[in-house]
Amino acid sequence: MEKMCLMLIVCLMALCLAPCGALAEPYTLSFDNKIAETANDPWVIWHEDAYYYCWSWHGGVCVARVRNLPDLGVGVLDLPNNEVVQSALVWTPEDDAYSQELWAPELHYLNGKWYIYVAADDGNNANHRMLCLEANTDDPLDGFTMKGIVRVEDDRWAIDGTVLTLGEAMYFVWSGWEGDEDVGQNLYIARMENPWTLTGERSVICQSEYNWEWVGAPIIEGPAALTLGDKVYIVYSASGSWTDYYCLGLLTLTGDDPMDPACWQKSPDPVFSRTEEIFAPGHASFTTSPDGQRHYIVYHANEERGAQWGGRKFWIQEFAVGPDDVPDFGQPQPAGTTQTVPVNWE
Repeated sequence: MEKMCLMLIVCLMALCLAPCGALAEPYTLSFDNKIAETANDPWVIWHEDAYYYCWSWHGGVCVARVRNLPDLGVGVLDLPNNEVVQSALVWTPEDDAYSQELWAPELHYLNGKWYIYVAADDGNNANHRMLCLEANTDDPLDGFTMKGIVRVEDDRWAIDGTVLTLGEAMYFVWSGWEGDEDVGQNLYIARMENPWTLTGERSVICQSEYNWEWVGAPIIEGPAALTLGDKVYIVYSASGSWTDYYCLGLLTLTGDDPMDPACWQKSPDPVFSRTEEIFAPGHASFTTSPDGQRHYIVYHANEERGAQWGGRKFWIQEFAVGPDDVPDFGQPQPAGTTQTVPVNWE
């Protein structure tokens, strides 16, 4: 009886949240695609029975947990802790060499433990390196401890590190410099011995070659792995992030060895780019509905021309997946575009 009452309440909530003149699908929640007015490099994942959002704020790295995707817009940046949102500042740097400019933290569950990867430096961008933080307990809101610097022997500037998992093998993918000077950013990949140790040499798998990857500067950054069916992709950000033309490109793994650049095929056109209303959509992450049947792209973008970094807002938008497991992200939609997601009953 109690469960039936709960289902009725949720259905009524969904109907109330539906746009005027339309009925929401049964057992879904409706929400606006613009989640929050402030965001940089939003990272959202679904794990077991909740959504997790990881971001840099308050001089460190924060993690929030919600049961339903729309709840990410309920004042999460203020670190609430209530029946809807649980959140915490989970790591504050202690080493001065890696205490500044904390960029693009990502939360990953690997080998039965939680890890966060974040770029940091001493205040000098040239010293940016990727850090691995390990969770203190099974709950990613209970804090993290610095585990090590994630780097190959040929150590170079590095940001935006992420993990690509293929079977039991793990690979680290990041944006880096070829040498010691900032003349452009490429995507590199290396094998992982464990979540904090790389082994062997790095291999470059993506460089700027098309005009849309050169606006402002030849920059390739913000990689995120995306697996759809049997297809494996890396979605990346291209061009200067301060320009209106920041956009997303796509790499498809076409061979057996992700370390081999020849096994990655680049799409010749951006797969998600500016419109006349939305500018600089980039640095995406990806999540699904609780049942795994719907797919969502999470990203930051501006609503005004020339807003640069200060205008970034937090967006979530459902995208389609074709019968051949090829993603179709469409275009970034203006604020007020209604999205739906199945209710998390767990």
